[in-house]
Amino acid sequence: MSNVAVGKQVPDFELPGTGDTSFGMADAKGRKVVLYFYPKDNTPGCTSESQDFRDLYPEFAGSGAEIFGISRDSLRSHENFKAKFEFPFELLSDADETVCKLFDVLKEKIMYGRKVFGIERSTFLIDDKGVLAREWRKVRVNGHAEEVLEAVREL
Repeated sequence: MSNVAVGKQVPDFELPGTGDTSFGMADAKGRKVVLYFYPKDNTPGCTSESQDFRDLYPEFAGSGAEIFGISRDSLRSHENFKAKFEFPFELLSDADETVCKLFDVLKEKIMYGRKVFGIERSTFLIDDKGVLAREWRKVRVNGHAEEVLEAVREL
């Protein structure tokens, strides 16, 4: 069960990020934030999604939004992924799944014929007051970053 809901304040959390940074909701006051949860660094869908956010980053920034990618991968993995694809935004490590559970993005999935528990690709748009404005669950990568950008512009 999710602890976040559209129209409600997002509870505070803090995660370590690439570039020797950290991010928490307290840091986001006054800024729009896009949090996109993805299953794993350097996998085809996750790479495409992250590249789409990278390519549209100037438009997101111009609309006053910050982007953060979140997965359960280690900071070391994130640093390599970020450097390899030149992402202009930070990636956050949720190795203990605290924030994944907060946003209820951990789901049972079938991979290679086996049941696994992993991140369901999801994106959350938080307004400049820390309120969840929009959510996208069971995300399909194609066209997703553009749809999120349009929602940012509408805020």
